[in-house]
Amino acid sequence: MSGGVREEAVTATGGAAGRAGAGRRSEGAAPGPGQGVGDQERLARAALTRVVEPGDEAAGRWLRECGPVELMRRFTSLDVADAAEALTGVSGQRLGGYRMRAAAADPERDLAAMAAVGGRFVCPGDEEWPGQLDDLGDGRPVGLWVRGGPHLRMWALRSVAVVGARACTSYGAHMAASLGAGLAERGWVVVSGAAFGVDGAAHRGALAAGGATVAVLACGVDVVYPRGHAELIGRIAEQGLVLGELPPGGHPTQSRFILRNRVIAALTRGTVVVEAQYRSGSLVTARGAQRLGRFTMGVPGPATSGLSAGVHELLRGEGVLVTDAAEVVELVGEIGDLAPARRGPLLPRDLLDPVAALVLESLPARGALGARDVARGAGTTPDDALGKLYELHSLGFVERRGDGWQLTPGPVQHANARRGGP
Repeated sequence: MSGGVREEAVTATGGAAGRAGAGRRSEGAAPGPGQGVGDQERLARAALTRVVEPGDEAAGRWLRECGPVELMRRFTSLDVADAAEALTGVSGQRLGGYRMRAAAADPERDLAAMAAVGGRFVCPGDEEWPGQLDDLGDGRPVGLWVRGGPHLRMWALRSVAVVGARACTSYGAHMAASLGAGLAERGWVVVSGAAFGVDGAAHRGALAAGGATVAVLACGVDVVYPRGHAELIGRIAEQGLVLGELPPGGHPTQSRFILRNRVIAALTRGTVVVEAQYRSGSLVTARGAQRLGRFTMGVPGPATSGLSAGVHELLRGEGVLVTDAAEVVELVGEIGDLAPARRGPLLPRDLLDPVAALVLESLPARGALGARDVARGAGTTPDDALGKLYELHSLGFVERRGDGWQLTPGPVQHANARRGGP
């Protein structure tokens, strides 16, 4: 990322704090359209979101070749024969479906309905359009219906997807919430699908940290799905962004959930999967991210858990194992965003010099040895061994018993048991 873009991304998420208020428009400002797209094109694209399904690459090709205004004209103004000739590679039955939907489309009504709930329609060419969605080629969204104040493009520059199983375990929910909070605290936007399980936990973690989160829906952004997440989706719309490809009132279907995942993958810098079975939509998101050249990560779970089987399969391939937000940021962030070094606890015996450590290891687990026997076992002189034994005595590692030396029983010795010993 260039320096200017990096500064924009940091500003958009409130810097290191990543507070959700950052990147919002000024109080009272209308969330109007971006710049660079005319009214006719905006209306045509809004209408097309009712005509073509998300990810329809044939329609995407026509859109690229002739533009949205001309494409709508071909759907609505040409007779069937002329439309079939103008739109190559489409069957008569499929063309009939396009034309039926186009005839019923009312983009002015949809735009008014979106404005009534404080939303907007963002098109390719708008200043707010996230350019990384163009990586989807002919499968990129026709446009995005958006609720929430923050600037979509700015937030997307510094975002990570956290996805996973709907029927997750308590471990999966804990890890997702922890990742959501940790990423938000580091100034990253958490993107997910607002579903039950891992998605909801990730959103809640970000919100609890006062951070930024985006929900990508497989339905209209004015539709609450799942119903049980009405409060959560409302909070996201107030504190972050809710977006989708479907027009107002659009209902979710199985295929739309799958196609929604490509937007999550393309929008973000990387995707983290927390718990997923072999046949999981979360893995569709991860594989989509891989195809787009994004970072793909997985949180490991028990080898005996079917809910972690898909994640482990991902990690056997090109996925990167992560366990916390710091490791995610180390992968997707800038140079210098390093996770802290991992090491076990520092034990008292770790502070001993090499000779003292050898002397300590030469003492048996039970019984006592004389100084000469200790020196022989440690490979040093009797005088050096005796000096180290007195040093170890002062530190509480050993005690004298007559003419011999033995390990001190109790907590200190238990914490510093001989290597390979009981």
